[in-house]
Amino acid sequence: MTIKTKALFLDRDGTINVEKHYLYQIKDFEFMDGILELCRKAHQKGYLIIVITNQSGIARGYYTVKDYEILTAFMIGEFKKHGVPITDVFYCPDLDGPDRKPNPGMFLKAKEKYNIDMAKSIALGDKERDREAEAAAGVKTLLKLDEQTDKEKNNIASLIEATAYL
Repeated sequence: MTIKTKALFLDRDGTINVEKHYLYQIKDFEFMDGILELCRKAHQKGYLIIVITNQSGIARGYYTVKDYEILTAFMIGEFKKHGVPITDVFYCPDLDGPDRKPNPGMFLKAKEKYNIDMAKSIALGDKERDREAEAAAGVKTLLKLDEQTDKEKNNIASLIEATAYL
């Protein structure tokens, strides 16, 4: 019998880093308050840290796959400097398709690749499309509050608050 693992799935823009219009340059990258602490605690509790991100700026021609890869390598390196290993990053550069959130494709690929128990996993994003993809994949979902979300739907006010769910 293979033992399944649990994961903390994270959206990138607006969850890991401050939302900036089609972010692709290192000079514009800024961690959200509390994300490093949340991920460190998740790692200590045995969660794989997996990033699930739409990157339609590639299809729209705002930046290239290479630009995305450079920023992603930087982000992973910064997490590592803070004692947080990122297990993997799944991204969808397309404007539609089964991998683009709100579809669950990237979550399901991660589940298969890492033998993840989705019922014991948690996902955190900042948009309704994140919630929809997470729910379709069978993951407990937390949505970071912004001006368009409300506390009634299992939302959190801050990333620090999310640590209580681990």
